[in-house]
Amino acid sequence: MKVLQVDVVVPVRNEERDLVPSIRRLVAYLRESFPFTARVTIADNGSTDTTWAIATGLDRELAEVRAVHMELPGRGRALRAIWSESDAEVLAYMDVDLSTDLNALLPLVAPLLSGHSDLAIGTRLARGSRVIRGPKRELISRSYNVLLRTLMGARFSDAQCGFKAIRRDQAQALLPLTQDTGWFFDTELLVLAERAGLRIHEVPVDWIDDLDSRVDIIGTALADLRGMARLGAGFARGTIQVPQLRGPSLATRRNGSKPVEFSSLPLQIARFAVIGVGSTIAYLGLYLLLRGSMPAQADNLISLLLTAVANTAANRRLTFGISGRPNAARHQFKGLLTFGIGLALTAGALAVLDAGSPDPGRGTEIAVLLGANLVAAALRFALYRTWVFGRSKRGAGHPPAETDDGARAEPVRPSPVERFGSTVQVTAMTAQREKTS
Repeated sequence: MKVLQVDVVVPVRNEERDLVPSIRRLVAYLRESFPFTARVTIADNGSTDTTWAIATGLDRELAEVRAVHMELPGRGRALRAIWSESDAEVLAYMDVDLSTDLNALLPLVAPLLSGHSDLAIGTRLARGSRVIRGPKRELISRSYNVLLRTLMGARFSDAQCGFKAIRRDQAQALLPLTQDTGWFFDTELLVLAERAGLRIHEVPVDWIDDLDSRVDIIGTALADLRGMARLGAGFARGTIQVPQLRGPSLATRRNGSKPVEFSSLPLQIARFAVIGVGSTIAYLGLYLLLRGSMPAQADNLISLLLTAVANTAANRRLTFGISGRPNAARHQFKGLLTFGIGLALTAGALAVLDAGSPDPGRGTEIAVLLGANLVAAALRFALYRTWVFGRSKRGAGHPPAETDDGARAEPVRPSPVERFGSTVQVTAMTAQREKTS
């Protein structure tokens, strides 16, 4: 009996129209152009149309196809369940619309079968990729990956491309650590893989967007942001422990020891800016949500207060590399004092606007608040860097250097000889203490 080398999972939910032509096309490619033994697993997760009946028909008709049914929906849930029990050497998946050119499948799995890499992804954002999709999806995709690289320290270029593969032995170690059951599953697995030191191979792909896609872009984006927040919190608290599976992980630089340099000004500015954009969006959303039920000044106070707490926590962990409970309350207190500057600027701007125009338009209000917030953000960054999270003169209260995976680098404690000089001096000082006591 031949060893199964590749298991290609195709997650589907209510795909009765595309399922047959896509699976037939995939099987034809595997028979004619794919040199490895392969199986296609149709993963029906929660379909309410005739998808499952069609899948079982393809299972009976095509030797390379098997169909698996799950009652609950969720691409992540389906992939985790099927990959966990698969007997193939390499576990892959692709979207049912086959947006990715099938000629990329061989370059995707070959490095994994040879042992060169541990996980492989298709990327639409690298040189050599040819992508046809609308500007809205392009902007969202690029923005999401910038957030991942800035906030999570990710090095892979495209987290969301529905075209990935992983070695079974590495999947068995990482799948139990994943929690997401939906679209964020891909990102979660990639972040865990990087922190485990796995080698990720990227394949530029030809991609044509499915114009009939029913993915809720906004809902998916919000779920992804929640997923990033959950991962970041888990790493910061130490509740997510990633095993070291191969080579140096993100915990160390290539030299094997140098911790991440959180004090780099350009990096701090970049992370502060990304967090600031998110905070501003949240602030404006809260302001508009509450505006109809309270006066502008009260609305401004509440919206700023809520977002200030979140902003301080995010910058503490992600911009300045400080995690854990020590000094957290002190940092939040100082952060609220800096929030007072933002409150004074925005409240003053609203007061000037009201004095100049009894009934300003909502758009004018928002424009004035945005301008005041930009000025406040510049002042807040300076205070964050020099006062809120800055190192004290004696270094008291400043945490040890932190590595990319959230681990603490042990502080180097000087020996008595380093502190006092020669061994003779140490001995003399010890004798003097004993004499005086």
